[in-house]
Amino acid sequence: MSKRERKFQVRDSPAVRNGRYKDVGILLIQCYVAWTGISSARSISFSYGLGYGLSLYQLGGRQNSQSLAFFKCLIICFCKDLQPRCSLQGQGTTTMNKSGDKKIRVGIIGANPDRGWAAEAHIPALKSLSDDFEITALSTSRRESADAARKLFGVPVAFDNYQDLVNRADVDVVAITVKVPYHLELATAALNAGKAVYCEWPLGNGLKEAETLAALAKKKGVLAVAGLQARSAPSVAYVHDLIKQGYVGGVLSTSLIGSGMGWGPTVEPFNAYTNYKKNGATMLSIALGHAADALCHCLGEVRELSATITMRRKSFMIKGTGESKHMNADDQVLVSGLLEGGAAFSIHYRGGVSRGTNLLWEINGTEGDLQLTAAGGQAQIFEMTVRGGKGAQSSLEVLPVPEKYRWSPPQGASTNVAQAYALFARDYREGTHLCPTFDDAVTRHRMLDAIETAAATGQRQTLG
Repeated sequence: MSKRERKFQVRDSPAVRNGRYKDVGILLIQCYVAWTGISSARSISFSYGLGYGLSLYQLGGRQNSQSLAFFKCLIICFCKDLQPRCSLQGQGTTTMNKSGDKKIRVGIIGANPDRGWAAEAHIPALKSLSDDFEITALSTSRRESADAARKLFGVPVAFDNYQDLVNRADVDVVAITVKVPYHLELATAALNAGKAVYCEWPLGNGLKEAETLAALAKKKGVLAVAGLQARSAPSVAYVHDLIKQGYVGGVLSTSLIGSGMGWGPTVEPFNAYTNYKKNGATMLSIALGHAADALCHCLGEVRELSATITMRRKSFMIKGTGESKHMNADDQVLVSGLLEGGAAFSIHYRGGVSRGTNLLWEINGTEGDLQLTAAGGQAQIFEMTVRGGKGAQSSLEVLPVPEKYRWSPPQGASTNVAQAYALFARDYREGTHLCPTFDDAVTRHRMLDAIETAAATGQRQTLG
């Protein structure tokens, strides 16, 4: 054999051809995966199989029978996946909406049948958007509650552990609706399983956990959204656009005062954990965190701030039992500073419920003023009324929110969650950035961390 022939043999060996055809196979499979949504592991297997089969066929002779066997297996697998309503690994079906898009299949962790945010908000929200979503699985921490939830909410399967849920082939998105201390563990499991994630706010128990989850979501390349749904409220979306359109002119200042609603003299037994700072579900992180996110969504991020935090109530009572417990979470938070555009801002949140104002947010500009009010200080839950005035007007008037800002049916406490899910569907299908991502959640956690640092040190903090 000549040197040239040996060189050609190496260059065109089965191994080389296998690699070359494998590359072609990968391109074909990537297109297929983007269309059908099969897992990356299965797509890699198809790619190698296709490349190897093409190599055998190229060799000719008796290897052709082997290549044909490979192609036969691949075609069978492809055809099974292409059936629009087929069973996926024996785990449910893929259904289509009226527009011909596949419905987004959601598995909910923390679907307690008796109470909780899943039952109160996530499940009603998803069911109101049935053209985009279907709930295919639930999980709780006990077999009895899992079975009860499955029957109550009419969901095909339910588990007493989260691992079975995140590994389901018929779950595209994992919604995490449990207490904050468990967010890191559960969101990590879902991301490692390659699932898109909707995690309730706060994202983590502190800034470090939030940063860890955001980094993992980026590494996995999946859609990861935090439940900062106040910015999805129709009134907030409307005000966001009014500011952008110049309704108030240049923004001079903004002030927000709100009641925590919780963190008062009495608390429901299942919410007692929020009165302990170690659990990460304080008035600062929840009530102020949601309201501050809406404020920054409309007006821009914080550039610098000072803060005062104090705990005025030393104890609280468990509702129904009268049992007194020691308070271990601040119930007064005051923040002031400058936004990135130079406007002054101030926020004051008080624990409990006020007999006067429970939510008042004003935006003052060179040409006009806007005001948002609500019966409760939880901006992510209570519907806000918008008032405004500009130019020659001497007082404010109600500005009805246009219907174009209502992306889901009104439904009380779950309205803004449904609004967020409506945007999530677009982000999931179109690759837009309408929902607050884990990176956005980290930005908010950094603001909260700066508030705590400013209050503890007495020193003004600079962000960004």
